[in-house]
Amino acid sequence: MPALQSISVNDRATPTPIAHAFLPRDVSQGVGTVVNSNGVPVGEEKLTVSMRKSGSKFRGKLTLTVPVVVNEVINGVSSPKVARTAYATLEVTFDESSSTQERTNLIGMLADSLGTSKTLVHNSLVGLEGVYG
Repeated sequence: MPALQSISVNDRATPTPIAHAFLPRDVSQGVGTVVNSNGVPVGEEKLTVSMRKSGSKFRGKLTLTVPVVVNEVINGVSSPKVARTAYATLEVTFDESSSTQERTNLIGMLADSLGTSKTLVHNSLVGLEGVYG
């Protein structure tokens, strides 16, 4: 069982990707939460991870929440405000008889499917394009 710990993930900013450092915040009901904060809670990027057993299945969930914060000025007072938020959720389900290698392969295949060279996935999720056939 992994302990709640810091994690750094790179975005795809160009020309140089930016590392987003998430620090431990809390574990509640089996859900670990780490945040990337600039000191203002309203603008925190949040990553949560959990795994639970339900019957003969293990169900895992990873969620990333990334708000876009703007400064709103009213009567000369500047306050941070969330303009919009992007969410990504990954859910996995494994049978209790699955092997470590099977789980490793599935996660590896999923991670690879998110590469920019995988146009079916990239153009749909990043380019906001519908799929046709």
